[in-house]
Formats: sequence, structure tokens, C-alpha cells
Amino acid sequence: MHDQKVFINLPVKDLEKSKEFFGKLGYTFNPQFTDENAACMIISENIYTMLLVEKFFATFTTKKIIDANSNVEVLTSLNCKSREAVDEIVKKALAAGGKIPDEPKDHGFMYEWGFEDLDGHNWGHFWMDPSFVR
Repeated sequence: MHDQKVFINLPVKDLEKSKEFFGKLGYTFNPQFTDENAACMIISENIYTMLLVEKFFATFTTKKIIDANSNVEVLTSLNCKSREAVDEIVKKALAAGGKIPDEPKDHGFMYEWGFEDLDGHNWGHFWMDPSFVR
């Protein structure tokens, strides 16, 4: 296995508001890779999200940037340690100004729920019963 890191790059309309939103969810930012154009949000030791001002994001692609409030290109899903942790992060997102697009889903072995951030990007959170995974 490689010791790879994952960087999810997302366009945002207002970087300061996005940083404030995710800060209320408990995320921190790496100041070395954070400036007026981008913020490096630390999700875990190997997972980061680069929140990029739309104009700056556009310099990395020739494609049109979609409006995530009406279109979807990716569903980001993060595991949680418990069902309660799933509920907690979604409720924090709602209190911070996020939207809840759907009701939680209980599949027995897996529980999932999610939110949309200020720019409409989908963030799913789930807990899976460890005894189910082989």
C-alpha cells in the first residue's frame, strides 16, 4: 500500500464564510496552504479538502464550474465512529447554516445521513457496524 493523501478540491463563493462554517463543525486549516484564494481543511491525517475561491478554482480546469445547489458531480462520504457521531456532525452543519437534503437512512448494518455546505456540496457521513465488515 502507498501512503497516499487525498485532496478534495471544491469551489466556494465566499472563502471566509466557508472557513467559518467548517470551523463550527470542528475542522481546522493548515495555515501553510491557506491564503486569500484557498484554505486547506484538515479532515484526517491523510484526507484534506482544498476550499478554492471559484476564480482560482477555474485556473485548474477548462470545464464550466457547476452550481452545486442545483447540480451534483461528487458525493463525499466520511465514516464516523458511531451513529451518534453521524447525527452530531449533521446537526452542527444545520446550526452553522448548512442544509439537510434528506432524512437519515438506517440500513441495519449501516447508518447514514448528510448535509449540504454553504455552496451546496454534498457531505455524507456514515457509521457501519464493524462486525459486518469482513
